[in-house]
Amino acid sequence: MLEKIVIVGTSHPYRGGIAAFTDRLATEFVKEGVDIEVVTFKLQYPSFLFPGKTQYSDAKAPAGFPIERKVNSINPLNWIKVGKEIRKKNPDLVIFTYWMSFFAPCFNKIAKVVKRNGHTKCIGLIHNMIPHEKSLLDKIFAPRFVKAMDGFVALSKAVLNDIASLDKQNKPKIFVPHPLYDHFGEIMDRTEAVKHLDLDPNYRYLLFFGLVRAYKGLDILIDAFADERLRKYPVKLLIAGEFYDDPKSYLEQIEKHGLSDLIIIKNQYISDNEVKYYFNISDIVVQPYKSATQSGVTQVAYHFEKPMLVTNVGGLGEIIPNGKVGYVVEPKPSSVADALVDFYENERYDAFVEGVKEEKKKYQWSNMTDAIKKLL
Repeated sequence: MLEKIVIVGTSHPYRGGIAAFTDRLATEFVKEGVDIEVVTFKLQYPSFLFPGKTQYSDAKAPAGFPIERKVNSINPLNWIKVGKEIRKKNPDLVIFTYWMSFFAPCFNKIAKVVKRNGHTKCIGLIHNMIPHEKSLLDKIFAPRFVKAMDGFVALSKAVLNDIASLDKQNKPKIFVPHPLYDHFGEIMDRTEAVKHLDLDPNYRYLLFFGLVRAYKGLDILIDAFADERLRKYPVKLLIAGEFYDDPKSYLEQIEKHGLSDLIIIKNQYISDNEVKYYFNISDIVVQPYKSATQSGVTQVAYHFEKPMLVTNVGGLGEIIPNGKVGYVVEPKPSSVADALVDFYENERYDAFVEGVKEEKKKYQWSNMTDAIKKLL
């Protein structure tokens, strides 16, 4: 019986999908009557390692459970202190939300200190086991983190395989698809979203959403959008998210194709209360990734009941049934363009929306909490 859980990882006031995941998971455990506490960072990244404008969200803190900012990611003495504090609470379970090797030494030490009480189990909830942008740290630190855990929850089969490749002890591990991000507001009339974003209601919109990094394949999408067949339709591309890459090459690519009037760029982090407008205005959410594990963007799209186009990399195709809720294509411009032309030429929107409504039922948060209990 799970009575007390501590989640260690990024959370409010930090921004981003993984912090949102932590808070939503904690909220679900609260609904189920579990005593839950989140221990997050007082220093997550040194500022010189963070490529964005700010690490912090301007959203309100979630209600219903405490969030304590205690962990310093680069101070080993702090790791021991935090581990001792959690150990004294004697939780049944500590969940470490893991997504990159930078945090492995910190999480590894905290877990080892906690488990000296002989009661608490520690599991890794793994968003990415091996980062998209690999480094030497992955080979050194990731295996140590895996060794310190008692079990694992993976958000895609690709991640499950990555864990297995590092786990020499064959510890319990389970795959549970990323649940819906259902905290960004409700489905609204498209007219309201168009007005709020001050966009032209006579156009339809493709949406590329989220932080812009090389592996996400925005260059593929821009080349695909240049396909002359798409000029038959009143459609624009809306790019909404902060550029972590230099935007210069993308702007030159847009200029080369003569698409400046048909591509709208919002180079900024999209706050939680603004997300709903971008999804409600869109016809289809496009994720032309070159590599991936899973993506929270798909689960926002499911919540807002939007068709999706993803590439056949990592775990993206696992949760997007091709031809039912959208498209799974190869990560190249011609394949993306062919799908977008088919979408508009054959008026697939309504059929895909019905498919999304049916498919989204699989991604409830109770599935995640049930799996964690089963793993324990």
